[in-house]
Formats: sequence, structure tokens, C-alpha cells
Amino acid sequence: MSDLVLPAYGSGSLGDVLTGIGTHLGLPGCREDSAGLPDGSRWVVLLVDGLGWQQTRAAMARTPFFAGAVGHGRAITAGVPSTTATSLTSLGTGLTPGQHGIAGYTFRNPHTHRIFSPLTWDPTTDPLAMQPMPTMFERARADGVAVTSVLPARFDGSGLTAVALRGGTFVGVVDEHDDEARLEQVLAAASRGTRSLVYVYERLLDHVGHGRGTASRQWLERLIQIDTFAESLRERLPDDVRLVVTGDHGMVDVPQDHRLVIEDEPELLDGVDLIGGEARLRQLYTSRPDTVAARWTERLGSLAWVRTREEAHAEGWFGKLAPRVADHFGDVLVAMRDDWAVLTREVPGEFNLVGMHGSLTAAEMEIPLICE
Repeated sequence: MSDLVLPAYGSGSLGDVLTGIGTHLGLPGCREDSAGLPDGSRWVVLLVDGLGWQQTRAAMARTPFFAGAVGHGRAITAGVPSTTATSLTSLGTGLTPGQHGIAGYTFRNPHTHRIFSPLTWDPTTDPLAMQPMPTMFERARADGVAVTSVLPARFDGSGLTAVALRGGTFVGVVDEHDDEARLEQVLAAASRGTRSLVYVYERLLDHVGHGRGTASRQWLERLIQIDTFAESLRERLPDDVRLVVTGDHGMVDVPQDHRLVIEDEPELLDGVDLIGGEARLRQLYTSRPDTVAARWTERLGSLAWVRTREEAHAEGWFGKLAPRVADHFGDVLVAMRDDWAVLTREVPGEFNLVGMHGSLTAAEMEIPLICE
């Protein structure tokens, strides 16, 4: 049975990376580098979506740059849920999920009281109303740091970009398969100013993992390409620029016979008003959390960790929980163990996924922090 991995907020989580860099940049309010980074005044942060620590170590025989760099790196944790929207907002703001309130792949929108996806965004929801806290990029820019985000061009102006990454200059990547063009964009950005911070986002590994699984040939091939990109980036960056490589979550391949469907078990729907989250971490919204949690616990047993919101908060899932965002999180949370998932027909796309994430297993929670 898998063990529950709690996030290491304040001592080794994804949200501590930019605040640690901020300490070395001399940003006001950044007083401690709990990430343990070396000194430096120019930084490039490459975040690989879907890259977990376990997956990084398992592929070292085929990824020479990562294999050599792992000795200089360590595992840190994602937040909860271990999913992209939550993780990117923690990275970008330096806040825990319980402070920034981007509570998962989908969660209850307090403005509409409907299930909301931060990846696609509801255009009627103001990003600043959803997440008004300043980002680390804004704080760095305000202190005179040259800040650049090198992201897929389609993300320019998106709600999640505004919530998690606002501040600095946006540089759009038109062709995500053109590594040479992207290298040139990063190198140009890294040369700006005497203090600089460049954020680079690589999303295709996650896409392949969802569609093919982390055990697939296609996933490994994509990781090899990323390893080559990272090695080329390190070789071409000036020596005084620090390169940090990390991830936002790991991934678990879920076999077909380990998938439960909520609608096939009507007793699980009793008392549930809304279903959010994702197949590895369901968020249930209900006026009867204790009753619903007891029913799900009885049905799932050792297949899941079932908690009410209050129990999850007390256990440390979200970090400090701000009253403003508390009800973004489910009244009941169902975190699947091992390689199980609980799907809903309200989200038919889940049935096509091989690789999944969101829960609190080591395979999902542990991510690399490599500094070269």
C-alpha cells in the first residue's frame, strides 16, 4: 500500500522555489531560502509539466543531463492537489494552495457556485478577483529585476497566466517542438539586466503521459528530448546564470480494472451536490460532509484516503487555509491510493487518460529540484 506524502510547505515545496530565488535577488520580504539554492543574481527556471522525482530517477539511464544533475538535486513536494493549476500558482505566488485558492483541476467557483476549470477559465470570472495576491514575478519586477516568461503563445492573456504568472515580459513560443527557437528566446531573456528571472514552461511531457502513460515509449522519447534541451540550455547560458529544473507533479498510470465510476454506484452520489477535482483526487461539495465522508470511506476502504475539508486542513494538505478561499476546496476530499482512480461521467475525457495525478502518493507528490 502507498504511504501518504504530505507537502513540505515552507521547508521544501514548489512554492518555496521562487521565494528562495527572491532571497538571493534581495527582494523585499524574502528573508529565507528554504529551497537551499546557491547564490546568484540571474536565474532561469525550467518547469517540466508532469515530471516527478520518481520518474526522473527511473529514466536516468537514457537522460544523461538529468542523471548527472540529480546528484546536485533533491526531491521537493508539490502542494495538494498535485495538479498543474494549483502547482503553477504556488510556484508563481510563493503561497500555499490554502492561501491562493486555486484549489485543483476543477473546483467550486465562489462567484458562480458552479464547477470551474482554471485551465480553460470562465471568461465571466475576473482572474484578479479569484486570486488577488501578488506574484513573485510582480514583486521581482517592482524591485528592478528583468522578468520574462517564455510560454506557449496561446497562453498569452489566459486566466491562469494572469492568476499565477502575471508580471514581467511575456515571450510566446509559437512552435513548442522547435527547441532551437525556444533556446534563443530564453538566452535573450537571460541576458537582460544585471538581475534577471526567466521562467520557461515545458508542457508536452504531461500531454504524452496523460495520453500514453509514463511507461510508454513515447513518454520516454519526449523526456529524452527535454533532457537534450536542458543540457543545451545549460551549455549556452553564461556561467553566472543559474539554471533550475523542477516539475509540478508526478504521474501514476491507472489500469482499466482499477477505475471506479461514481455514477455506477448511486449510493456514492447521495448527498453530493457538486463533483470537482480529478480522477485521482475527487472534491465533493455537500451540506453533509461527515455523512458523505463516512459513506465513501466504507465503500473505498484501503483504496483511498477520505477526509473532510477540516480533517485535510488539520493534517496539512493545504497549508494555512485563508477564510476567503476555504470553500474553494471540497467539503470532502477523496485521494486515491496506489494506482486507483474514481471517474465521473460528467467529465468524459477522464476515461481516455492513462496517466493521472492529483493525489498524495510519492509518485505524484515528489518532484525534482535541480540547480546547475
